[in-house]
Amino acid sequence: MKHVLGLAFLFFGFSFSAFAEASVEELLDQMDRLYRSDSSHATIEMQIVTENWERTTIMEVWSRGMDDTLIKILSPRKDKGIKTLKRGNQMWNYFPKINKVLKVPPSMMMNSWMGSDFTNDDLVKENTLADDYHSKLEPHPSAPEQFYFIALTPKENTVTVWGKLSISIRRDDLMPVEQVYYDDREEKKRVMEFRGVKEMGGKRIPTVMEMGTLNKKSKTLVRYKSIDFNPNFSENLFSFNRLRRK
Repeated sequence: MKHVLGLAFLFFGFSFSAFAEASVEELLDQMDRLYRSDSSHATIEMQIVTENWERTTIMEVWSRGMDDTLIKILSPRKDKGIKTLKRGNQMWNYFPKINKVLKVPPSMMMNSWMGSDFTNDDLVKENTLADDYHSKLEPHPSAPEQFYFIALTPKENTVTVWGKLSISIRRDDLMPVEQVYYDDREEKKRVMEFRGVKEMGGKRIPTVMEMGTLNKKSKTLVRYKSIDFNPNFSENLFSFNRLRRK
């Protein structure tokens, strides 16, 4: 989920003074690449919790840069083998039970992905936060001594339903803590929390992300079980023809 799998949050190698010297754009670029790097291969557990039901899905995820993502569902059994391929700003789903590949049309980009609180658009976003948003460092509204605070507003040509975003970052280790999504009336609509920071794949990362949709009273938890950064992939891993392969 670009802004989820996947989203984009990397702050390694920066001391306090380095953060002060770096531009916001540079920091946002690092954030976009936290879970991706040049390439990555991960196993992820996604738990969806609503008022009426709950479901847990295990997935294998491959990514290359900011453009290419392949997601394969491993369990539960009824969903096993379903795949999602993202290339640039286009997206396809493969359903093994009917052996069909279906392209996701623009009209469905804001629909939920696999019933989660992440949308198809979250997965497809190919531009970085620095590309899409004007950004500004501001005092944190509740705890400026503990957190940095970045306010983002969409640029004129950015296609988005969000009127504003905000990101909170811990001062002591520069890990992301929270990302908040607002509509064009600046009403809070979604909140993504980051926790469980530990070393995985040779990097310190938040291994748990929780996305909550406020008006639906639902949440989706993404837990990284493993991740390998910068593996070598075959050239055709992200090809359209690979969707039907087991």
